[in-house]
Amino acid sequence: MEQISAKHNIQRCFVLSLCLCATNTCFAAGKEVEASFTLLIIIAGLLIIQTLLIAGLQRSRLKNKAARNLLKLHQKELEQKIQERTHSLHQKNNELETAIQNQKIIAIQLQDTKRHLQTMINSVPDILVGVAADGNVTYWNIAAFEKTGVSFDKALGTHILTALPQLPLSDEQLTTIIRSQKPFINQQLQQIENEEPRFYDLRIYPLNSGQSFNEQASGAVIQLKDVTKRIQLENMMIQNEKMSSLGELAAGIAHEMNNPLGVILHNVQNIIRRTTLELQSNTEVAAKQNINFNEVTNYLNVREIPQFLDNIKEAGERAGKIVSNMLEFSHNNHNEKNWVDIPKLIEQAIEFNRNAGFAEQSKMADIKVTTSFDSEFPQIFASAAELQQVFLNLLRNAYQALTSDDYEHPGELYVNISGHQKKSDVIIEISDNGPGIKENIKDHIFEPFFTTKEVGKGTGLGLSVSYFIITEHHKGKISVSSQYGKGATFKIRLPMSGERQFSFDI
Repeated sequence: MEQISAKHNIQRCFVLSLCLCATNTCFAAGKEVEASFTLLIIIAGLLIIQTLLIAGLQRSRLKNKAARNLLKLHQKELEQKIQERTHSLHQKNNELETAIQNQKIIAIQLQDTKRHLQTMINSVPDILVGVAADGNVTYWNIAAFEKTGVSFDKALGTHILTALPQLPLSDEQLTTIIRSQKPFINQQLQQIENEEPRFYDLRIYPLNSGQSFNEQASGAVIQLKDVTKRIQLENMMIQNEKMSSLGELAAGIAHEMNNPLGVILHNVQNIIRRTTLELQSNTEVAAKQNINFNEVTNYLNVREIPQFLDNIKEAGERAGKIVSNMLEFSHNNHNEKNWVDIPKLIEQAIEFNRNAGFAEQSKMADIKVTTSFDSEFPQIFASAAELQQVFLNLLRNAYQALTSDDYEHPGELYVNISGHQKKSDVIIEISDNGPGIKENIKDHIFEPFFTTKEVGKGTGLGLSVSYFIITEHHKGKISVSSQYGKGATFKIRLPMSGERQFSFDI
């Protein structure tokens, strides 16, 4: 700065010297002294003005330089702050992006969890319905849709008693259960569906809002479980226990009856022998007692005493045959196979069913049972007890169908049993002219627990057990043909050797 100022002063001195020289010249000239002096003053004034202008310009330049330096300093500070703010924004942006990504992952996990829970709930075969505190549906699983035909969209928001009218509850009862916050259980509810009894267990679990203070129920989960098969199985087990006890009782009774029957038959035979003229000793004993044995015989014949004795003998022999069948059926080993006489087994099954103690004895007396087998019908290698069980089941079903009141009885009730040989198999057919089997039932009659009988009158296992015995234990086939209203025919095909031969026929 000082060097620049000195330089400027030298310049001004040089200019001033020039001016003085010019002035001297002017004075030397004489006449122009006054004019030169004036010019000198003007030049000096101009020089002073110039000096002031240069000084002001210099000061301005210094201020501008200081301002530029200060501006650069502020610029650096601003840039640093911008960098710091930009870095902070980048950090916040990264944190926000991370939070967004985590939120997306959580949302996906929640969706997956929701789908998984829905899949789990929909995999449950029971009806599961969520309801709000006012009874409107909030959830409706697949089983509820399949049972009612009402879709989730239609059920959602609908009152439960409208969406599920078979629910055995009133609106007031449901509200009371939800408010009580105590589970409600009602087991073995019976309903008639498609003319068949169905059993359900009803459970209602109130939901809690989760508030620790002033807790309020926010709704409930309703579970309706079909327990028909369980009830049928329980009834079947009870029935099996009864039958097992009855079988043991029958075997015991049969043993006990054998002795008195033997005494009755023996004594009847003795009475017949001691009242006949063919035995000479009878006449001799009567003569010793002064009795005319011919007159006694005539009296007995007139009073039909021999006929009475024959009837007693026939009834006793029939009772003995029944007892023998009972003992044979109860003592046979079901797994033991031997050569079996099918016509004899069927005759035993017919006799056994006739004396099984049905309530419809009066109606059964009207049923005509006929059998027709080939004269050379062969024996087969099988389990006599199991086949007798099959024939008993089929005959019992035929008798019960013929004596039912569900159709108009024909003039003559009959069951026809026939048998013939076909190649290496035997064919047995059992036909009746009862009500027949409906088409929608025919495809299910061999299924376990399927029955069209009233509760307590059938377990639904007779035909399924028969099917198992024929197809699994004897490698045979069993089928049914029927036209509703025109009777039914069960056809059994069994291999004679006990091993199934390949055939397309049944």
